[in-house]
Formats: sequence, structure tokens, C-alpha cells
Amino acid sequence: MGEAQDTKPGASTGTRDTGTRDMANAIRALAMDAVQKANSGHPGMPMGMADVATVLFTEALRFDPADPDWPDRDRFVLSAGHGSMLLYALLYLTGYPGMDIGQIQNFRQLGSKTAGHPEFGHAAGIETTTGPLGQGIANAVGMALAERLLNARLGDDLVDHRIYCLAGDGCLMEGISHEAISLAGHLGLGRLIVLWDDNSISIDGPTDLSVSDDQVARFAASGWNTLSVDGHDPAAISAALKTARGDASKPWLIACRTVIGYGAPTKAGKSSTHGEPLGVEEIAGTREKLGWSAAPFEVPDAILGAWRALGVRGAEENKSWKARFAKASPEAKALLDTPAAASRKGALGDAIAAAKAQFAADETKRATRVWSQLTLEHLVPALPELLGGSADLTPSNGTRTKHHTAVAPGSFAGNYIHYGVREHGMAAAMNGIALHGGFIPYGATFLVFTDYCRPSIRLSALMGQRVVYVMTHDSIGLGEDGPTHQPIEHLAALRAIPNLLVLRPADALETAEAWEIALGEEKRPSVLALTRQAVPKFEREGGVGANLSAKGGYVLSGGAKRDVTLLASGSEVGLAVEAAATLAKDGIAAAVVSMPSFELFRAQDQAYRDQVLGDAPRIAVEAAVAQGWHEWLRPGDRFIGLSDFGASAPAPKLFQHFGVTSERVAEAARDAIAAAKKA
Repeated sequence: MGEAQDTKPGASTGTRDTGTRDMANAIRALAMDAVQKANSGHPGMPMGMADVATVLFTEALRFDPADPDWPDRDRFVLSAGHGSMLLYALLYLTGYPGMDIGQIQNFRQLGSKTAGHPEFGHAAGIETTTGPLGQGIANAVGMALAERLLNARLGDDLVDHRIYCLAGDGCLMEGISHEAISLAGHLGLGRLIVLWDDNSISIDGPTDLSVSDDQVARFAASGWNTLSVDGHDPAAISAALKTARGDASKPWLIACRTVIGYGAPTKAGKSSTHGEPLGVEEIAGTREKLGWSAAPFEVPDAILGAWRALGVRGAEENKSWKARFAKASPEAKALLDTPAAASRKGALGDAIAAAKAQFAADETKRATRVWSQLTLEHLVPALPELLGGSADLTPSNGTRTKHHTAVAPGSFAGNYIHYGVREHGMAAAMNGIALHGGFIPYGATFLVFTDYCRPSIRLSALMGQRVVYVMTHDSIGLGEDGPTHQPIEHLAALRAIPNLLVLRPADALETAEAWEIALGEEKRPSVLALTRQAVPKFEREGGVGANLSAKGGYVLSGGAKRDVTLLASGSEVGLAVEAAATLAKDGIAAAVVSMPSFELFRAQDQAYRDQVLGDAPRIAVEAAVAQGWHEWLRPGDRFIGLSDFGASAPAPKLFQHFGVTSERVAEAARDAIAAAKKA
């Protein structure tokens, strides 16, 4: 394909491939102009990786700007999200809808599609939200896994694409990268190709300030194929991509040795190009060095035409695919053409109804994690798009059923993933699976270890992805494992994340209802917080049929006339029920309110919330910190919970030790009633 510009990256050899080089220089010009106008941004990576991106888009990537959501398109993931202008320039040049030159000129400004880091949903062609380094590569692993899983179900005629991920030095420093590349290598995700921007520069300066890893050897040790190329030699890049595309036995790392800020006369190769504008003089010098005479934000017609022609090629491939898709089975179309489960709401409702009918006749005390597993026994056969998994805690989490088959290296017909002890990588991969389409992923660990996957949970919420996090062992009720495993502040921390639905069911019926709610959510993720310890089943005034949990909070018992309202979630609902029975012996009428979801309760109208909460004194109880509960409590109301870490002991002794008991709830109720009478 032409120009070998370097024996060392950036060193001219005197040859020239006008088409490729000029197309790459269009990226460089747009990137440095946009960053300069915004007086903010990262020009160095787009300028350094422009040659790699040009060869990728012109020779390898299969895409159709006129149909950005084409299911069998290749995915391009910019893990090094700070270099967002590379992606925006590519989307503009190839003609994606809505990405006009005005958006490029409005880079990093309020209301633009061209945010500082790529934001999923802001513009067509942005496959995922990146910025926190390493997330993109882990998302790409999830996408590559989803591609193989769908291929195993539907065949090459409908699913045959690749995932390309551009990662930087910082991405590979992050711990999540190890989890992601290890999983991808183990499973043999050969449709994944990572292009590493090997420029040896980070914000602080040369990367040898902090790392000396042999990254190529690291990937090879994790089961990847590897290549190293001059990232400014289009012919070498082309050959590497051809080799990687020709061998799908393993995932590929292509280490692209580049110069950050390539073309800048005095700043190329320096950390100063990473995250600040080049400056007017440096940009003028860059234009001269690159032979780029066009005015800022102008791309010559011939060069823009060459870029736009790529979309025509993709349209023809898409047309051929659609002809094959038209002949596909209804089951295949449901997996590819509609949001997962959107066409199966009836199946979801029927499965939940069957589970609730079974549970209503079962008086056995079980942990909600067990009720969750029993719910999944109904859901998994009804919803083939459900994709389960656990971070090496399958027996403890209760996430695998008799209907599951494990995914294994080279074997992708299964529906259950053993993620290993990779909580962060699991959560990020699930985001990639959801973004790819075709599946509703759920994955599990202990609730306390949301600390390890919180960044990915946050991004699930930010992107509005239907990912279900099954988080068991949700309180001091897990017992002897002690405070390292006991989530004290975690419910509050999760409830603080916008657009995240936290569901803490109290018993069998609420657990089934929580699953129905989570799977019905199409624009936000859910956390199911489930117990290790057994809980009783409660008789509720609203009956079994309706999903009472969908309102977030409801009167479980005693709402007609009340002297006090007892609020609780999860396993502590049992304490509230016991306290109400104790108070009844003293002639005190207590309403018990179950609060499985603050978010859903908050969404109800004021009249309903007032009806549920009542005017009487309120006592809230939860084996966790108080943060968040004061939204439902007034001055004079009381909270029974924890203000310190847990301890190692059997669960009953821990509840007694920390004062999270029905006796204390009853005592607080009496005190609050007495205080209210004096007021």
C-alpha cells in the first residue's frame, strides 16, 4: 500500500503514497484544529495513530455509515478515549449521520456530539463510552465473546465480524487490562484484534518513568498472537492486519510503534502533545511539514471523497447480508433484529408467574440467593438471550441452573461464563456483551466486591445498558467471613449512582419480582442484592399476582391504622415483621413497609409515597449505613443499622452484637411514639 515513511517511526525514506498519507493527514489536521479551537483536548494520539486508523478503515474494517447499527458490522473500540478526535474525525470523514464539520468545530462544547471522551449514544458509530483507561479493551473482549456466541447459534452467514480495539500505554497499565487479556486468551477470542499505540509516552513523560513491562510478551503469555510494526508504515500495517485477519485461532495484539503528535515540528514525540493544544505556531509548522495547505477544518474534495467512498463499499456488504437475513428463522431475527427480550415480554411474564406460583406453595426458609437460582430455573429456558456467569463464585452466587452449559475455549454454544476471579473484567465484558447485542448478560460476585467492579457498573448506568449484577452475601448476615467480606456502605454507594436500579428483595416473591423488573429494564442496569442467610416468606396484603416490588416500596402489612411505620429492605424486613408482632402485644399498631428499591419508590407519585409512608413516626432498619434512608425519614424518626465495619462470627450473633434486632426496632418505635406525643 505504499509509503514506508520510516526505518524508525517518523523518519522519511523519500517514498510517498499520496492517497493513504493524505487521508491520514486529514485526521491529523482535524484533530489539531479541533483541539486548538476548544483550547482543550488530546491531539497527540490521533496524530500518532492516524496512519494505523487509515489503513484499518480503508482495508479491513467492515462498516456502513448509512446503517450504523448493522448487526454484522465490525466494531471499532477506542479504548484510549482521550484521543476522541481520532474517532470523531473518522466518523466525519466516512460520512456518519449527524457528524458534520460543525460537530468537529464544536469539540468539547456543551450539547455537542463530540464530547471530550467518546460517549455512547451521542453519535452514530460510537460503540462504547471510553475514557477510564482499560475499560474499552475489556468492552472489546465482551463484544468479541458475544460475536462468537452468536456465531455458534446462527452461523457464518449471519454472524461473521471482528472487533478492533485501539489501546494505549495507559490502557495496558491499568489492572483491568490483565483481567481482560487473560480471559480473551483463555477463551481463544480470535476475532479480537488489539492495535496498541506503542508511543512510550504518558502524561508524566516517558513511560519508563513507571513501567518496564514487555507488553508483547505479556500478551503472548496470555495466549495471544502478536506482531510488532512501524505504525507509520502503511504497507507494514496492511500486512499485519492481513495476517491477523487470516488466523482466528487466537486474539491478536499488533504493537504499532508510533510517534505521539506525529508531524509536529518541535513537539512530536513529547508528552506535551498528549493533553494540550499544539499552539498556533506549532500547527502552522505541522501543516508545512505534512504538506497540508488546506485551511482549518477544511478537507480537500478529493481526500474527503476517498473517505466517503468507503461507506459505499460497506453498503454493498450490508445489502448482501440483509438478503441472507431476510431468509433467516424468526428465532435468529429475534436475536439480531430486536433488543433482547423485547419480543419475549410474554415469555418473561409467564416464567415469573410460574416461579411465583411455585414459591407461594413453598414454606421452606431459604436465602434470597437460592430463590434467585430457583427463579432462573424458570427464566433461562424461557429467555435464550440470557447469558449467565460468575467471578468464580458460582456455587455461592446460585447463578447456574440445570439449563446452563458452560462456555469453554473454542466451544461457544453454551450460555454460562466462568469469568474467573476477575470482577472488574467481568463487569466490563458484560457491558461489551450488552453493547454488542443479542444477549442480556448477568454476572455475579459478593456485594462487597462491587468495590472491584464499580467503575464498570457506573459505565453501565452512564450508557443505559441492560446488565444485571447479581450480588450475594449482602450484609453482616454472611457471618464468619468477617468485615472484609461484609458490605456495610455498599448499598448506599450503589444507590448513589444515577440510572442504576438497586433491588434488595426480602423473600421468595420479591426475588422473582426483582428479576422481572431487572429484565424488563431496557435503558438501565440493575443490582440484585441477595442474602446468604435464609429468610422467611411473608404473607402480604397485596397478594401474589401483582408485582408489588415494581413500586419500590409497599405496605406489606398493617396499613389501615397505624401508630408507627416500620421501614426495611431485604432480610431486615423479617426484623420489622417480628417487631410489629411484638408491638401488637402492647396494643401498638405498626405498619410494615418493604422497600426493595429506593429508585422505583422515588419514581412513584407523591400521593402513593405518602400513602405508603403514612403520618405516624417512622423507624427504618437495614444492616448497613444510614446514608440514603433519611430521604424517607423526618426529624424525630429513627434508623437502626450500622455505623462501623462488621466482625467475624455466626450471623445471628452479629445481628445481636450490632443491635440490628427486632427488639431494638420495637424499642425505637416506642420511643418515637412517646416523643411524638410530647411534641
